[in-house]
Amino acid sequence: MAKFLIPIIIFHVGLLPIAVAAAAAAPPAVADDDRSALLAFRSNVSADPGGALADWGRSPEFCNWTGVMCGGPGRRRVTQLVLSGKGLSGVISPELGRLSFVTVLDLSSNAFAGAIPPELGALSMLTQLSLTNNLLEGAIPAGLGFLQRLYYLDLSGNRLSGGIPETLFCNCSALQYLDLANNSLTGDIPYADECRLPSLRYLLLWSNDLSSAIPPALANSPMLEWIDFESNYLSGKLPSQVFDRLPRLQYLYLSYNNLSSHDSNTDLDPFFRSLRNCTHLQELELAGNDLGGRLPPFIGELPRALRQLHLEDNAISGSIPPNISGLVNLTYLNLSNNLLNGSIPPDISHMRRLERLYLSNNLLSGEIPKSIGEIPHLGLVDFSGNRLAGAIPDTFSNLTQLRRLMLHHNQLSGAIPPSLGDCLNLEILDLSYNGLQGPIPAYVAALSSLKLYLNLSNNHLEGPLPLELSKMDMILALDLSANKLAGTIPSQLGSCVALEYLNLSGNALRGALPASVAALPFLQALDVSRNALSGPLPVSLQVSTSLREGNFSYNNFSGVVPHAGVLANLSASAFRGNPGLCGYVPGIAMCEPERARRRRPLVPAIVGIVLAVSLMLSAVGCRSMVTARAKRLGSQSVCLVDGEEQADREHPRISYRELCEATGGFVQEGLIGAGSFGRVYEGTLRDGARVAVKVLDPKGGGEVSGSFKRECEVLKRTRHKNLVRVITTCSTASFNALVLPLMPKGSLDGLLYPPHGDNDGGGGGLDFAQIMGIVSDIAEGMAYLHHYAPVRVVHCDLKPSNVLLDEGMRAVISDFGIARLVAGEASSASDESAPCNSITGLLQGSVGYIAPEYGLGGHPSTQGDVYSFGVMLLELVTGKRPTDVIFHEGLTLHDWVRRHYPHDVGAVLAHAPWRERALQSPAAAAEVAVVELIELGLVCTQHSPALRPTMADVCHEITLLKEDLARHGAADGDGCRRSFSTKDSLFSN
Repeated sequence: MAKFLIPIIIFHVGLLPIAVAAAAAAPPAVADDDRSALLAFRSNVSADPGGALADWGRSPEFCNWTGVMCGGPGRRRVTQLVLSGKGLSGVISPELGRLSFVTVLDLSSNAFAGAIPPELGALSMLTQLSLTNNLLEGAIPAGLGFLQRLYYLDLSGNRLSGGIPETLFCNCSALQYLDLANNSLTGDIPYADECRLPSLRYLLLWSNDLSSAIPPALANSPMLEWIDFESNYLSGKLPSQVFDRLPRLQYLYLSYNNLSSHDSNTDLDPFFRSLRNCTHLQELELAGNDLGGRLPPFIGELPRALRQLHLEDNAISGSIPPNISGLVNLTYLNLSNNLLNGSIPPDISHMRRLERLYLSNNLLSGEIPKSIGEIPHLGLVDFSGNRLAGAIPDTFSNLTQLRRLMLHHNQLSGAIPPSLGDCLNLEILDLSYNGLQGPIPAYVAALSSLKLYLNLSNNHLEGPLPLELSKMDMILALDLSANKLAGTIPSQLGSCVALEYLNLSGNALRGALPASVAALPFLQALDVSRNALSGPLPVSLQVSTSLREGNFSYNNFSGVVPHAGVLANLSASAFRGNPGLCGYVPGIAMCEPERARRRRPLVPAIVGIVLAVSLMLSAVGCRSMVTARAKRLGSQSVCLVDGEEQADREHPRISYRELCEATGGFVQEGLIGAGSFGRVYEGTLRDGARVAVKVLDPKGGGEVSGSFKRECEVLKRTRHKNLVRVITTCSTASFNALVLPLMPKGSLDGLLYPPHGDNDGGGGGLDFAQIMGIVSDIAEGMAYLHHYAPVRVVHCDLKPSNVLLDEGMRAVISDFGIARLVAGEASSASDESAPCNSITGLLQGSVGYIAPEYGLGGHPSTQGDVYSFGVMLLELVTGKRPTDVIFHEGLTLHDWVRRHYPHDVGAVLAHAPWRERALQSPAAAAEVAVVELIELGLVCTQHSPALRPTMADVCHEITLLKEDLARHGAADGDGCRRSFSTKDSLFSN
């Protein structure tokens, strides 16, 4: 989808020829009329006193006012009024209709509400009108269609309703660019056969509620290059005598409507035949229409310029025509989620420019052609969810650009070809749910390039776990469950330090669960159930700060399950089937009272001794560090931001001794979290201030020091209410720490997904107003980092665990350890070309939050942050973790939402916990906001970085949405942007 790449016709400044009679000077009364019209407009606008309109009215020379340009007779008439993105609100005054010489009127990207004044139809000289991205509602004035000079009209991104005026298509004959997208317009597209728009090049009506058929009169606009009707309710047959008369057509988007093929939805030939004359066609999207019929045998005869073909989510049947190989310039082919059968044609290898190939969720059978390995630029192959059989071709090793290979849910057999280990750029390999046999090849297990996940589950693999798995130090998820793997779990698996998800269940593994595996620093989910593991559960599980889900059932574990730590928060089902386990978790056996009584006197003594020794060692360590630093500095060690003297006025001096005292010597009991570079301890300063002390892991040496300096560089240059505030920093030869305010509500991740059994403050406790507030806070903080901070910052690791919440539920962004300063003053931390890597060389971010271009070798960018923000936005609205969708359905969260939206919003929100409290707020207003947020999340998570908005745009949209929600919160629903077939489906169970 290339909506955000639409070439905008530039607003010319004072260069447009204006057909007016020459005059030596404008009558003063006429000039004063323009001035009074501007002042009337100003009186209806709300703006900051020192903002964009601060100079309006101060001087009689209105031609010098912000956004005003004059020309015409005596050069004293207003010819252009351009106030785009000035933070204005209020209503658009009808007095603007008196600016009779104005040619350009641009009020876009503000917060104007109310209706579009019909008086604008009197601006007979108008050539360009842009009111996009406001809060305008009501009908489009029919009078705009009588503006004979108008060639650019953009009303997109508002709340306009009603039908499209016929006058726009029958009278506005100069139109070249018409954009009414992303509104709530209803009815048909009123392009009658007797009407003509001979100059029309861009017609953009996506995301409305338009119905009826595609008008045949589109053929009356032979200059059309771009047609986008996606996400409406258009019905009827795909026309066979329209597009053949549009020789300049380049982009045709008809996805997610109710269109059908000919002969009762059984014949696609007439439509595709009509496209053969569109010799410039580059992108064709027909997804999500439930189209029936077979792909025409001549599909390969479509224009050679075609680059992208989207036919997914339909009911297309039959086989894939071998002729499709004629589309030699195609880079993207998506035929997934159809009823295609037969085999994959070997000639598909003739499409030498193909980069992404989706054939998933069809009825395809036979073997995977070896010729697939001859497509040199292929980076993604998804053949999952079919009936493919036979062996996996070893020719996949020829695909040097291959990043993602998904063959799961087929009937593949034989061994995993060791040659897959030659795919050195592979980041995702999913061969699950097949009939693969034999051992896991060492070369495949050693694929250090795997950055996201390896899934070999539900096969017949056997033999031991290869030691080479330890080389996958960048992988985030590993699933080897439901096989016949035997032997022990190698302790070397603890070298996979980035692992967040590990599933070894349903095998024949024996021996102990290695402590190194249980101590993986970022592990969130661990499943070793249904094996023959024995011995006690590792102590490292008890102190894990990352683990949230665990399953140890049906093994031979023994010993005590403690009543504290992460294990105590799991349900009894996590320990079922281990007769030797006892403890304090409800539902499992209590430990024998005799043993408990024998051990009880020892426990306090041991704990007391350990605590005393820890405090003594901590105190000694504190004193030794302070002494060493004092010797170097000639004075007592203090911790200051930047080491600058002026910091005294903003940050209190804190000695290292006081930092030790505040945290009790950094004892385990005060540990409240672990991040990418160390641990975070809770503490209390001498003045009673509650703080969080982030201590960087000293094992990282100079790399940690670089991270510490980088985070300090970011924090010292950025000040914003939605960024974590640093109280002070502390640095010695072997100790680096940041002292931050303690956030009482913890992280957003902890609030959304509390430990099992904790019902206080969970995701269900967030109402929609709180979600809106959190989303707005994050957007403001990120917009500041990207656009307004003294040094521009790319965060690189935006996710819920890096968003903290204060007592008032205000969200602040934290963890800048891997951020890149990408503009501004020169700094050792500035490195725009460096990838978003941590000190261990790991790609940062959890599965599902990483922008796809990072996995394909892309460099850090603000667009990557926008993607991560979009994932969090969809997660908050839908209640679906991105990992849940990836691991269970093989989709990104964007793909999962897109599959259901906009026609099945109920399915998108079926798991949203906030729905239970939604009715506490006005349902109609919240319903509007939900739809807006879903659309914004989808736009932010588009695969191509160039198609995503900036964080400034995102923040602006959310601000407008909050203002509208507040303004219409008490309304009865008249402001609802779109209606649903089941009106209350968003909030009903």
